[in-house]
Amino acid sequence: MAGRIFVNLPVQDLPRSMAFFEQLGFSFDPDFTDARAACMTVGDDSVVMLLTEPFFMSFTGRPVADTGSVTEVVVAVQQDSAEEVDRIGDAALAAGARPAKATEEASPMHTRSFYDPDGHHWEIFYTATTQP
Repeated sequence: MAGRIFVNLPVQDLPRSMAFFEQLGFSFDPDFTDARAACMTVGDDSVVMLLTEPFFMSFTGRPVADTGSVTEVVVAVQQDSAEEVDRIGDAALAAGARPAKATEEASPMHTRSFYDPDGHHWEIFYTATTQP
């Protein structure tokens, strides 16, 4: 069964988060973006919904994790080349991200890891193999 994946992440300041990810080269679908949510295209079948914290909580009824002290998810996004991984990693740091761990190169993977402005952990990676 094939389907699109939608990762939903709570954010404190939606315009700030959108500006951050635009600096990394991601785009937003205006048909699914408003004052409470932004639909960020990550790949052909992958979307990240950035949701204001109150809107996010309306889906869960639970409090939002304090990403300053806990990790609720690691969002891993595959790229087509190690150069693209480095471009995104460098852009993230230049846009205000905090490094999550040192750049990794373990054959056949090349990985950059950072925390976005809301503390969500992102792993951008390239692998020469096609299997996860």
